Amino acid sequence: MTSKLYYDSAYLTEWQTGISQRLERDDGYYVILEETAFYPHGGGQPCDEGWINGIPVLDVIIEGEKVLHKLERLPEETEVNCRIDWNRRFDHMQQHSGQHLLSAVCRNLYQAMTVSFHLGSDYATIDVEQPELNPVQLASIEQEVNRQIYLNHSIVSYFVTGEEMAQLQLVKQPKVTENIRIVEIKDVEYNACGGTHVSSTGEIGIIKLLKADKQKGNTRLYFKCGTRALEEFNESLRILGVLSTKFNTGKDEIIDRIEKWEHEQKQLQAELTLLKEKNDGYVAQELLSNHEDRLISHIFEDKSLKDLQNLAGKLTAESHLPVLLATAAENKIVLAHNGSTDLSCGSFFKNHLGSFNGKGGGSDKLAQAGFPTWEDAVAFYEFTRQSQLEIGAMK
Repeated sequence: MTSKLYYDSAYLTEWQTGISQRLERDDGYYVILEETAFYPHGGGQPCDEGWINGIPVLDVIIEGEKVLHKLERLPEETEVNCRIDWNRRFDHMQQHSGQHLLSAVCRNLYQAMTVSFHLGSDYATIDVEQPELNPVQLASIEQEVNRQIYLNHSIVSYFVTGEEMAQLQLVKQPKVTENIRIVEIKDVEYNACGGTHVSSTGEIGIIKLLKADKQKGNTRLYFKCGTRALEEFNESLRILGVLSTKFNTGKDEIIDRIEKWEHEQKQLQAELTLLKEKNDGYVAQELLSNHEDRLISHIFEDKSLKDLQNLAGKLTAESHLPVLLATAAENKIVLAHNGSTDLSCGSFFKNHLGSFNGKGGGSDKLAQAGFPTWEDAVAFYEFTRQSQLEIGAMK
Protein backbone atom coordinates (compact mmCIF):
# COMPACT_ATOMS: atom_id res chain seq x y z
CA MET A 1 0.00 0.00 0.00
CA THR A 2 1.29 3.44 -0.96
CA SER A 3 1.01 6.31 1.49
CA LYS A 4 -0.84 9.07 -0.42
CA LEU A 5 0.76 12.36 0.59
CA TYR A 6 -1.46 14.41 -1.72
CA TYR A 7 -4.30 13.81 0.75
CA ASP A 8 -2.27 15.46 3.52
CA SER A 9 -1.22 18.54 1.54
CA ALA A 10 -1.66 19.65 -2.06
CA TYR A 11 1.28 22.01 -1.59
CA LEU A 12 3.94 19.33 -1.03
CA THR A 13 6.12 19.39 -4.13
CA GLU A 14 9.36 17.60 -3.16
CA TRP A 15 10.15 14.63 -0.92
CA GLN A 16 12.42 11.61 -0.53
CA THR A 17 11.11 8.07 -0.36
CA GLY A 18 11.88 4.49 -1.26
CA ILE A 19 10.83 2.37 -4.23
CA SER A 20 8.81 -0.61 -3.03
CA GLN A 21 8.29 -2.23 -6.44
CA ARG A 22 9.50 -1.97 -10.05
CA LEU A 23 7.40 -3.14 -12.97
CA GLU A 24 8.14 -3.67 -16.66
CA ARG A 25 4.94 -3.85 -18.69
CA ASP A 26 4.20 -3.93 -22.40
CA ASP A 27 3.45 -0.19 -22.39
CA GLY A 28 6.48 0.90 -20.36
CA TYR A 29 8.23 1.11 -16.99
CA TYR A 30 6.48 1.68 -13.65
CA VAL A 31 7.53 2.12 -10.05
CA ILE A 32 5.50 1.97 -6.84
CA LEU A 33 6.74 4.35 -4.14
CA GLU A 34 6.46 3.93 -0.37
CA GLU A 35 5.06 7.47 -0.26
CA THR A 36 3.80 9.59 -3.12
CA ALA A 37 2.43 13.08 -3.65
CA PHE A 38 1.85 12.40 -7.35
CA TYR A 39 -1.89 12.58 -7.88
CA PRO A 40 -3.23 9.81 -10.17
CA HIS A 41 -6.01 10.16 -12.74
CA GLY A 42 -9.40 10.31 -11.06
CA GLY A 43 -12.54 12.30 -10.37
CA GLY A 44 -12.31 14.22 -13.63
CA GLN A 45 -8.83 15.49 -12.74
CA PRO A 46 -5.73 14.55 -14.78
CA CYS A 47 -2.66 13.14 -13.09
CA ASP A 48 0.37 15.03 -11.89
CA GLU A 49 3.64 15.02 -13.75
CA GLY A 50 7.16 15.62 -12.48
CA TRP A 51 10.41 13.76 -11.88
CA ILE A 52 11.73 10.82 -9.87
CA ASN A 53 15.51 11.12 -9.54
CA GLY A 54 15.39 13.41 -12.57
CA ILE A 55 13.51 10.86 -14.69
CA PRO A 56 10.27 12.31 -16.14
CA VAL A 57 7.01 10.91 -14.78
CA LEU A 58 4.84 10.23 -17.84
CA ASP A 59 1.66 8.99 -16.20
CA VAL A 60 0.24 8.15 -12.77
CA ILE A 61 -2.51 5.57 -12.29
CA ILE A 62 -4.08 3.87 -9.30
CA GLU A 63 -4.65 0.13 -8.99
CA GLY A 64 -6.39 -0.81 -5.76
CA GLU A 65 -4.36 0.79 -2.99
CA LYS A 66 -1.24 1.09 -5.16
CA VAL A 67 -0.20 4.17 -7.10
CA LEU A 68 1.82 3.35 -10.21
CA HIS A 69 4.21 5.90 -11.73
CA LYS A 70 5.09 5.44 -15.38
CA LEU A 71 8.67 6.54 -16.15
CA GLU A 72 10.85 6.94 -19.22
CA ARG A 73 13.20 4.41 -17.63
CA LEU A 74 13.65 2.69 -14.29
CA PRO A 75 15.94 4.42 -11.74
CA GLU A 76 18.91 2.43 -10.49
CA GLU A 77 18.62 3.72 -6.93
CA THR A 78 16.28 2.38 -4.25
CA GLU A 79 15.98 5.70 -2.40
CA VAL A 80 14.78 8.47 -4.71
CA ASN A 81 14.07 12.18 -4.75
CA CYS A 82 10.64 13.10 -6.12
CA ARG A 83 9.50 16.47 -7.43
CA ILE A 84 6.09 17.61 -8.68
CA ASP A 85 5.60 19.81 -11.74
CA TRP A 86 4.15 22.63 -9.64
CA ASN A 87 2.77 24.69 -12.52
CA ARG A 88 0.66 21.74 -13.68
CA ARG A 89 -0.36 20.82 -10.12
CA PHE A 90 -1.43 24.36 -9.18
CA ASP A 91 -3.30 24.74 -12.46
CA HIS A 92 -5.29 21.60 -11.66
CA MET A 93 -5.91 22.87 -8.12
CA GLN A 94 -7.30 26.16 -9.44
CA GLN A 95 -9.54 24.47 -12.01
CA HIS A 96 -10.84 21.81 -9.62
CA SER A 97 -11.57 24.21 -6.77
CA GLY A 98 -13.10 26.59 -9.30
CA GLN A 99 -15.35 23.78 -10.49
CA HIS A 100 -16.59 23.09 -6.96
CA LEU A 101 -17.41 26.76 -6.45
CA LEU A 102 -19.01 27.15 -9.89
CA SER A 103 -21.14 24.05 -9.32
CA ALA A 104 -22.25 25.42 -5.94
CA VAL A 105 -23.30 28.73 -7.48
CA CYS A 106 -25.22 27.02 -10.33
CA ARG A 107 -27.02 24.91 -7.74
CA ASN A 108 -27.81 27.81 -5.40
CA LEU A 109 -28.96 30.25 -8.08
CA TYR A 110 -30.84 28.00 -10.51
CA GLN A 111 -31.09 24.56 -8.86
CA ALA A 112 -28.77 23.30 -11.60
CA MET A 113 -27.02 20.23 -10.22
CA THR A 114 -23.69 19.25 -11.75
CA VAL A 115 -23.78 15.78 -13.29
CA SER A 116 -20.27 15.64 -14.80
CA PHE A 117 -16.93 17.44 -14.74
CA HIS A 118 -14.03 17.33 -17.19
CA LEU A 119 -10.70 19.06 -16.74
CA GLY A 120 -8.99 19.32 -20.12
CA SER A 121 -5.58 20.69 -21.01
CA ASP A 122 -7.09 23.92 -22.38
CA TYR A 123 -10.43 24.44 -20.62
CA ALA A 124 -12.74 22.72 -18.12
CA THR A 125 -16.43 21.87 -18.42
CA ILE A 126 -19.35 20.96 -16.20
CA ASP A 127 -22.70 19.59 -17.32
CA VAL A 128 -25.59 20.90 -15.22
CA GLU A 129 -29.17 19.70 -15.04
CA GLN A 130 -30.80 22.56 -16.87
CA PRO A 131 -31.99 22.30 -20.49
CA GLU A 132 -30.86 25.88 -21.09
CA LEU A 133 -29.26 28.85 -19.34
CA ASN A 134 -29.86 32.19 -21.04
CA PRO A 135 -27.25 34.98 -21.31
CA VAL A 136 -28.68 36.83 -18.29
CA GLN A 137 -28.47 33.71 -16.15
CA LEU A 138 -24.92 32.99 -17.31
CA ALA A 139 -23.88 36.55 -16.47
CA SER A 140 -25.43 36.17 -13.00
CA ILE A 141 -23.55 32.90 -12.44
CA GLU A 142 -20.24 34.44 -13.49
CA GLN A 143 -20.73 37.52 -11.33
CA GLU A 144 -21.74 35.51 -8.26
CA VAL A 145 -18.98 32.90 -8.54
CA ASN A 146 -16.35 35.63 -8.72
CA ARG A 147 -17.94 37.42 -5.75
CA GLN A 148 -17.54 34.19 -3.79
CA ILE A 149 -13.88 34.04 -4.85
CA TYR A 150 -13.28 37.54 -3.44
CA LEU A 151 -14.84 36.52 -0.10
CA ASN A 152 -11.82 34.19 0.18
CA HIS A 153 -13.59 31.24 1.79
CA SER A 154 -11.24 28.73 3.38
CA ILE A 155 -11.03 25.33 1.65
CA VAL A 156 -10.16 22.34 3.82
CA SER A 157 -10.18 18.58 3.35
CA TYR A 158 -10.50 15.74 5.86
CA PHE A 159 -11.64 12.13 6.22
CA VAL A 160 -14.85 11.20 7.99
CA THR A 161 -16.61 8.05 9.10
CA GLY A 162 -20.01 7.04 7.81
CA GLU A 163 -21.59 8.36 11.00
CA GLU A 164 -19.81 11.71 10.70
CA MET A 165 -20.74 11.96 7.04
CA ALA A 166 -24.41 11.53 7.92
CA GLN A 167 -24.23 14.78 9.90
CA LEU A 168 -23.02 16.77 6.88
CA GLN A 169 -25.16 18.33 4.17
CA LEU A 170 -23.27 16.80 1.26
CA VAL A 171 -23.86 17.89 -2.32
CA LYS A 172 -24.38 14.21 -3.18
CA GLN A 173 -23.72 10.93 -1.47
CA PRO A 174 -20.37 9.25 -2.28
CA LYS A 175 -20.18 5.76 -3.74
CA VAL A 176 -17.62 4.64 -1.14
CA THR A 177 -18.54 3.74 2.43
CA GLU A 178 -15.09 4.09 4.01
CA ASN A 179 -12.08 6.41 3.68
CA ILE A 180 -14.55 9.17 2.81
CA ARG A 181 -12.72 12.39 2.07
CA ILE A 182 -14.61 15.67 2.36
CA VAL A 183 -13.58 18.90 0.64
CA GLU A 184 -15.28 21.77 2.45
CA ILE A 185 -15.57 25.32 1.16
CA LYS A 186 -16.36 27.18 4.37
CA ASP A 187 -19.88 28.65 4.40
CA VAL A 188 -20.53 27.26 0.90
CA GLU A 189 -20.66 23.44 0.68
CA TYR A 190 -19.42 20.00 1.70
CA ASN A 191 -18.39 17.72 -1.14
CA ALA A 192 -16.96 14.20 -1.18
CA CYS A 193 -13.84 14.48 -3.35
CA GLY A 194 -10.37 12.97 -3.63
CA GLY A 195 -8.79 15.73 -5.74
CA THR A 196 -6.22 18.41 -5.00
CA HIS A 197 -7.47 21.90 -4.12
CA VAL A 198 -6.23 25.37 -3.23
CA SER A 199 -6.45 26.46 0.40
CA SER A 200 -8.92 29.30 -0.17
CA THR A 201 -11.22 30.55 -2.92
CA GLY A 202 -9.01 33.62 -3.36
CA GLU A 203 -6.32 31.38 -4.87
CA ILE A 204 -8.71 30.46 -7.70
CA GLY A 205 -8.09 34.02 -8.88
CA ILE A 206 -10.96 34.41 -11.33
CA ILE A 207 -13.48 32.24 -13.15
CA LYS A 208 -14.37 33.14 -16.72
CA LEU A 209 -17.27 31.42 -18.48
CA LEU A 210 -16.40 30.89 -22.13
CA LYS A 211 -19.63 29.53 -23.59
CA ALA A 212 -22.58 27.23 -22.94
CA ASP A 213 -24.24 24.68 -25.18
CA LYS A 214 -26.86 21.96 -24.95
CA GLN A 215 -25.72 18.46 -24.12
CA LYS A 216 -28.20 15.56 -23.96
CA GLY A 217 -30.89 17.57 -22.22
CA ASN A 218 -28.42 19.36 -19.96
CA THR A 219 -26.29 22.48 -20.35
CA ARG A 220 -22.51 22.26 -20.69
CA LEU A 221 -20.55 25.22 -19.32
CA TYR A 222 -17.02 25.85 -20.59
CA PHE A 223 -14.80 27.83 -18.24
CA LYS A 224 -11.27 28.73 -17.24
CA CYS A 225 -9.90 29.59 -13.82
CA GLY A 226 -6.88 31.51 -12.52
CA THR A 227 -3.86 31.53 -14.79
CA ARG A 228 -5.82 29.98 -17.65
CA ALA A 229 -8.35 32.81 -17.45
CA LEU A 230 -5.52 35.37 -17.47
CA GLU A 231 -3.95 33.73 -20.51
CA GLU A 232 -7.36 33.71 -22.23
CA PHE A 233 -7.71 37.44 -21.54
CA ASN A 234 -4.20 38.16 -22.82
CA GLU A 235 -4.80 36.20 -26.02
CA SER A 236 -8.12 37.96 -26.58
CA LEU A 237 -6.41 41.31 -26.00
CA ARG A 238 -3.68 40.38 -28.50
CA ILE A 239 -6.26 39.49 -31.14
CA LEU A 240 -8.14 42.70 -30.40
CA GLY A 241 -4.91 44.65 -30.84
CA VAL A 242 -4.21 43.02 -34.20
CA LEU A 243 -7.73 43.82 -35.41
CA SER A 244 -7.44 47.38 -34.14
CA THR A 245 -4.22 47.82 -36.11
CA LYS A 246 -5.57 46.22 -39.28
CA PHE A 247 -8.71 48.36 -39.26
CA ASN A 248 -6.82 51.41 -38.04
CA THR A 249 -9.33 52.14 -35.31
CA GLY A 250 -9.82 51.95 -31.55
CA LYS A 251 -11.13 48.75 -30.00
CA ASP A 252 -14.50 50.35 -29.23
CA GLU A 253 -15.11 50.92 -32.96
CA ILE A 254 -13.88 47.57 -34.28
CA ILE A 255 -17.32 45.96 -34.51
CA ASP A 256 -18.68 48.91 -36.52
CA ARG A 257 -15.66 48.78 -38.81
CA ILE A 258 -16.04 45.01 -39.35
CA GLU A 259 -19.73 45.42 -40.17
CA LYS A 260 -18.85 48.18 -42.65
CA TRP A 261 -16.13 45.98 -44.15
CA GLU A 262 -18.57 43.05 -44.49
CA HIS A 263 -21.05 45.33 -46.30
CA GLU A 264 -18.31 46.50 -48.66
CA GLN A 265 -17.23 42.91 -49.30
CA LYS A 266 -20.79 41.89 -50.18
CA GLN A 267 -21.00 44.76 -52.65
CA LEU A 268 -17.66 43.85 -54.19
CA GLN A 269 -18.70 40.20 -54.40
CA ALA A 270 -21.93 41.15 -56.14
CA GLU A 271 -20.00 43.29 -58.62
CA LEU A 272 -17.48 40.51 -59.17
CA THR A 273 -20.24 37.97 -59.76
CA LEU A 274 -21.84 40.26 -62.33
CA LEU A 275 -18.51 40.81 -64.10
CA LYS A 276 -17.77 37.08 -64.12
CA GLU A 277 -21.22 36.42 -65.54
CA LYS A 278 -20.57 38.88 -68.35
CA ASN A 279 -17.10 37.49 -68.97
CA ASP A 280 -18.45 33.92 -69.07
CA GLY A 281 -20.93 35.11 -71.68
CA TYR A 282 -18.11 36.48 -73.85
CA VAL A 283 -16.06 33.28 -73.37
CA ALA A 284 -19.07 31.14 -74.24
CA GLN A 285 -19.69 33.08 -77.46
CA GLU A 286 -16.04 32.77 -78.44
CA LEU A 287 -16.06 29.00 -77.85
CA LEU A 288 -19.31 28.63 -79.78
CA SER A 289 -17.73 30.49 -82.69
CA ASN A 290 -14.49 28.50 -82.73
CA HIS A 291 -15.36 24.92 -81.76
CA GLU A 292 -14.66 21.63 -83.47
CA ASP A 293 -17.42 20.08 -85.54
CA ARG A 294 -18.45 17.48 -82.97
CA LEU A 295 -17.27 18.85 -79.61
CA ILE A 296 -16.76 22.11 -77.72
CA SER A 297 -13.58 21.75 -75.68
CA HIS A 298 -11.11 24.06 -73.97
CA ILE A 299 -8.44 24.14 -71.26
CA PHE A 300 -8.35 27.08 -68.83
CA GLU A 301 -5.45 28.09 -66.61
CA ASP A 302 -7.18 29.80 -63.70
CA LYS A 303 -10.86 28.88 -63.46
CA SER A 304 -12.48 27.04 -60.56
CA LEU A 305 -14.66 23.94 -60.87
CA LYS A 306 -17.71 26.12 -60.22
CA ASP A 307 -16.63 28.40 -63.07
CA LEU A 308 -16.40 25.39 -65.40
CA GLN A 309 -19.84 24.18 -64.39
CA ASN A 310 -21.42 27.59 -64.96
CA LEU A 311 -19.73 27.97 -68.32
CA ALA A 312 -20.78 24.46 -69.34
CA GLY A 313 -24.36 25.42 -68.51
CA LYS A 314 -24.20 28.45 -70.80
CA LEU A 315 -22.68 26.44 -73.65
CA THR A 316 -25.14 23.53 -73.49
CA ALA A 317 -28.02 26.00 -73.40
CA GLU A 318 -26.97 27.27 -76.83
CA SER A 319 -25.50 24.16 -78.49
CA HIS A 320 -26.42 20.51 -78.93
CA LEU A 321 -22.73 19.52 -78.90
CA PRO A 322 -21.03 17.89 -75.89
CA VAL A 323 -18.87 20.30 -73.83
CA LEU A 324 -15.50 19.30 -72.36
CA LEU A 325 -13.71 21.82 -70.13
CA ALA A 326 -10.60 21.56 -67.94
CA THR A 327 -8.80 23.85 -65.47
CA ALA A 328 -5.13 23.70 -64.55
CA ALA A 329 -5.80 25.70 -61.38
CA GLU A 330 -7.59 22.79 -59.69
CA ASN A 331 -6.82 19.76 -61.92
CA LYS A 332 -10.57 19.45 -62.62
CA ILE A 333 -12.58 18.43 -65.69
CA VAL A 334 -16.25 18.87 -66.62
CA LEU A 335 -18.18 17.01 -69.32
CA ALA A 336 -21.74 18.10 -70.17
CA HIS A 337 -24.48 18.15 -72.84
CA ASN A 338 -28.08 19.34 -73.12
CA GLY A 339 -29.68 15.92 -73.54
CA SER A 340 -29.61 15.76 -77.31
CA THR A 341 -27.07 12.93 -77.28
CA ASP A 342 -27.13 9.39 -75.89
CA LEU A 343 -23.90 10.01 -73.96
CA SER A 344 -24.12 9.48 -70.19
CA CYS A 345 -21.46 11.74 -68.76
CA GLY A 346 -21.59 10.08 -65.32
CA SER A 347 -21.26 6.57 -66.72
CA PHE A 348 -18.39 7.59 -68.98
CA PHE A 349 -16.48 9.03 -66.02
CA LYS A 350 -17.25 5.99 -63.87
CA ASN A 351 -15.93 3.60 -66.53
CA HIS A 352 -12.69 5.42 -67.33
CA LEU A 353 -11.58 7.65 -64.42
CA GLY A 354 -9.80 4.82 -62.61
CA SER A 355 -7.28 4.43 -65.42
CA PHE A 356 -6.21 8.06 -64.95
CA ASN A 357 -6.17 8.20 -61.09
CA GLY A 358 -9.24 10.43 -61.19
CA LYS A 359 -12.21 10.63 -58.83
CA GLY A 360 -15.63 12.03 -59.59
CA GLY A 361 -18.99 11.33 -61.14
CA GLY A 362 -22.27 12.93 -62.02
CA SER A 363 -25.52 12.60 -63.93
CA ASP A 364 -26.23 11.74 -67.55
CA LYS A 365 -26.01 15.42 -68.54
CA LEU A 366 -23.18 16.66 -66.29
CA ALA A 367 -20.14 15.06 -64.67
CA GLN A 368 -17.01 16.41 -63.01
CA ALA A 369 -13.75 14.87 -61.86
CA GLY A 370 -10.56 15.77 -60.02
CA PHE A 371 -7.04 14.43 -60.44
CA PRO A 372 -3.95 14.31 -58.21
CA THR A 373 -1.74 15.89 -60.92
CA TRP A 374 -2.23 18.09 -63.95
CA GLU A 375 -0.59 15.42 -66.07
CA ASP A 376 -3.35 12.95 -65.11
CA ALA A 377 -5.99 15.56 -65.83
CA VAL A 378 -4.57 16.40 -69.26
CA ALA A 379 -4.30 12.71 -70.14
CA PHE A 380 -7.98 12.14 -69.27
CA TYR A 381 -8.97 15.33 -71.08
CA GLU A 382 -7.27 14.15 -74.29
CA PHE A 383 -8.71 10.65 -73.93
CA THR A 384 -12.23 12.04 -73.50
CA ARG A 385 -11.79 14.51 -76.34
CA GLN A 386 -10.67 11.82 -78.78
CA SER A 387 -13.45 9.47 -77.63
CA GLN A 388 -16.15 12.06 -78.22
CA LEU A 389 -14.73 13.06 -81.61
CA GLU A 390 -14.66 9.41 -82.69
CA ILE A 391 -18.23 8.86 -81.48
CA GLY A 392 -19.34 11.99 -83.32
CA ALA A 393 -17.63 10.84 -86.52
CA MET A 394 -19.60 7.57 -86.50
CA LYS A 395 -22.93 9.40 -86.42
